[in-house]
Amino acid sequence: MGSENSDDAAVWLRPGGDALIATADFFTPIVDDAGLWGQISAANAVSDIYAMGGKPLFALNLVAWPRDELELEILEKVLLGGQTAAEAGSWVIAGGHTVDGPEPMYGMSVVGEVAPDAVITNGGGVAGQSLVLTKPIGTGLLATAIKRSDPEAITENGWLSEIYKAGVREMTRLNAQAAEAAQQAKATAATDITGFGLLGHLYELAKASGLSASIDTAAVPLLPDVRALVEGGFVAGGTDRNLAFLEPFLDGGSSTNRLILADAQTSGGLIFSCDSEAAQAAVLYLRDSGHDAAIVGVLESGEPGHILLQE
Repeated sequence: MGSENSDDAAVWLRPGGDALIATADFFTPIVDDAGLWGQISAANAVSDIYAMGGKPLFALNLVAWPRDELELEILEKVLLGGQTAAEAGSWVIAGGHTVDGPEPMYGMSVVGEVAPDAVITNGGGVAGQSLVLTKPIGTGLLATAIKRSDPEAITENGWLSEIYKAGVREMTRLNAQAAEAAQQAKATAATDITGFGLLGHLYELAKASGLSASIDTAAVPLLPDVRALVEGGFVAGGTDRNLAFLEPFLDGGSSTNRLILADAQTSGGLIFSCDSEAAQAAVLYLRDSGHDAAIVGVLESGEPGHILLQE
C-alpha cells in the first residue's frame, strides 16, 4: 500500500485495486437557511475527491453543536441538507460524530475512489496548457455581505437577491461534471477553488508543476455584482490575507481584480490544465450542462508559482 498527498486530500494506492481518496472539511454557517448550509458544506467537503478525478463512496458527518443555545431540530435540517448533497452525488453517509461546541460547525469526512492511472494531482501541469475554470468567483464577497446586512437583503426584492440566488446555485452545485470534463480532457493537473481563492490555488498548482501562469482577468466568470461588493468594502479578512501572501508572486492587475481573484471561496469550482483544443471542448460540455465555465489563462515556463494578471 502506498500513499500520496494532493492539496487537502490523501490518496492510498491499493494493491490490485483502485486508489482511495480521503478528505475532510467543515465550517460555520455562511447562510441563514440551515438546510442550505448543510448542502453547501457537504458539496464543499467532497470537492477534493472530484478535484483528483475521483468519485465519492461514503462519508461521515462532522458536527460541533451548542445544544444549550440551538435546538436540535435545526441540526436535523442541517443534516438533511447534507443528505441532499450526498444523494445528488450518489455517496452514502455511513454515520458521523457530534460534539458540544461554542458555535455550530458542520462538514464531512469523505472517502472516494479513482483508478490509479486516472489520479489528477495539482503538480502535473505542462507549459502551454490552457487553464479551465468551472465556476464563477465571488462567494466570499457574498458571504461577507450577507453577514453585514439585514436579513431582508437576500429576499426577493433585497439588494443581494440576484447574487444570493446565483451564489447558492453555485455553492450547492457538485463538481462531479467538472471532474468528468477534466478526465475527458485528459487534464494533467487540477485543484478545487476554496479558501485560498483562485489566485492562491493557482499559485499552488503552478508551483507544484514548476511553472508560472498568466490569467486573462476579463475571461474569469464572476457572480453578479461582485465588483460592487468590492467597492462597498465587503472583503473578508481571509481574502486580505490571501493577497498579502501572494503579492510577491503577482504582476499586473488592478487592485479590484486582485481582490476578486484572491476572494476566499466556499464550494468553488475546479481549475484544471489541459491541451487547448481539449479545453475548448471541456468548456462547451460544461456550459451545456449549466456551468459558467471558461478558459481563463495558460501555464507557461517561468518562475514557479508566478502569476501574471493580464487586463
